[in-house]
Amino acid sequence: MKIGIIGPGRIGGNAARLFAAAGHDVLLSFSRVPERLDELAAAIGERARVGSPADAADFGEVVFFSVPWGTIPEALAQSGPLRDKIVIDTTNTYGRRGLPAGMTGAQFNAQRMPGASLVKGFNTLTSGFQAAQAGRPAGQRVVLFVCGDSQHAKDVVSELITDAGFAPADIGGLADSAPMEAPRRPGALYGEEYRPTEALEAVAALRAGRPIPATPQYTDSGWD
Repeated sequence: MKIGIIGPGRIGGNAARLFAAAGHDVLLSFSRVPERLDELAAAIGERARVGSPADAADFGEVVFFSVPWGTIPEALAQSGPLRDKIVIDTTNTYGRRGLPAGMTGAQFNAQRMPGASLVKGFNTLTSGFQAAQAGRPAGQRVVLFVCGDSQHAKDVVSELITDAGFAPADIGGLADSAPMEAPRRPGALYGEEYRPTEALEAVAALRAGRPIPATPQYTDSGWD
């Protein structure tokens, strides 16, 4: 699969490495220091290339959108329309700054990307933890949660999560994304390490309107 990376920083750069290692082609874009794009592409190898955000949007069957919250308007201006693209949105608001009342960050970003199928994902655990813990044995894999309003898009992103060495867990639609969004807090998924069995229990609790069960305190916590 071709994946356009807009924002190959810590989260985006790590995902690019994992996707390429799984046999996907990536195009890296949007950096304040263009030389870093070339360095990352060289480190990844023949499955990576460099271009502009517009190139990434055109190249990717999936667009991996991973920029700081405050630079989203600039990144979107450079990428152009993302209509008909599956977009993996890793951005975090770190609070509700600028969000309309009653709207999740994922819903707000979906409005800023008209016609795209936005899937929230790859945002609940640190880049270092994701890099270190990808590829565990099946029952011990770290869970990356997803939400979105297109089941097809979520299925595609879930396959990419599996390819990257994690286990996917679907919590619902974009309106359900608040437990995935920053900051880390009691009763939320953000910042917590889940493994597949525990994630199923957490998703069931969310859908039933029950409190999320406490997670075991692993020594390799996702938010140290």
